[in-house]
Amino acid sequence: MTQYQIVADGDTVLRDGTIKLHGPAAFEGMRKAGRLAAEILDALVPLVVPGVRTDYLDDVVRQMTLDGGAVPATLGYRGYAHSCCISANNVICHGIPSEKTLKDGDIVNIDVTPLLDGWHGDSSRMYLVGDVPLKARRLVDVTYECLMIGIEKAKPGARLGDIGAAIQRHAEAHRYGVVRDFCGHGVGRLFHDAPEVVHAGIAGTGPELRPGMFFTIEPMINLGKPSVKMLDDGWTAVARDRSLSAQFEHSLGITEDGCEIFTASPLGLHKPPY
Repeated sequence: MTQYQIVADGDTVLRDGTIKLHGPAAFEGMRKAGRLAAEILDALVPLVVPGVRTDYLDDVVRQMTLDGGAVPATLGYRGYAHSCCISANNVICHGIPSEKTLKDGDIVNIDVTPLLDGWHGDSSRMYLVGDVPLKARRLVDVTYECLMIGIEKAKPGARLGDIGAAIQRHAEAHRYGVVRDFCGHGVGRLFHDAPEVVHAGIAGTGPELRPGMFFTIEPMINLGKPSVKMLDDGWTAVARDRSLSAQFEHSLGITEDGCEIFTASPLGLHKPPY
């Protein structure tokens, strides 16, 4: 049976399997952290061009995070040595910034999580690098549609399975594969918490959504099959069939009558082309 925990200001929060229910002060904390995440992703738009090194983009993310009064939650997380994840083409998630440069025609996901005043603003966005082929642009478009279709289902009284079922139905209608190996998650004081938000499933199943729940929706959609292969670095996940992959992510909170997206772009740069 799903257990819920009402979290008051100042409570110690543990990763104990309970779904946390937050109050107004927590919503305000998540708004600030989410806005910083979105501002960082907005600022990257003119920088994601052919020839840019991904470690340079990581440096920009780190500096903007620090300038915003936050720290990058990924820096030092389980030994991870970078301030964001940068995943290009067939990399599904957790791509590691490096000396590698982006090339004309690439699609790339950048995932940032500033930790601001104890709150995690977790978000990722796709970028088109130069002249991108139509099939890749279409994958990016449909992946964004999957995110927003999932968010439409996020309201009190719904079930987590409603979100996954809606995403799966839309992606598979385009004959794309929905990755199951990675999922959305509870977020807030903790970087990763209950519940797990799987992007496929059966409507009407799973925990009930209640006001005060915070979690991410972050569908990973493959042009081919959904199977995943982990690289030897222990972080990078790629499409096993080497097909292109795309992802978008928002952090949100369930309200009394729907949900609030904490990581929406202040400049309206929600999806490419920007």
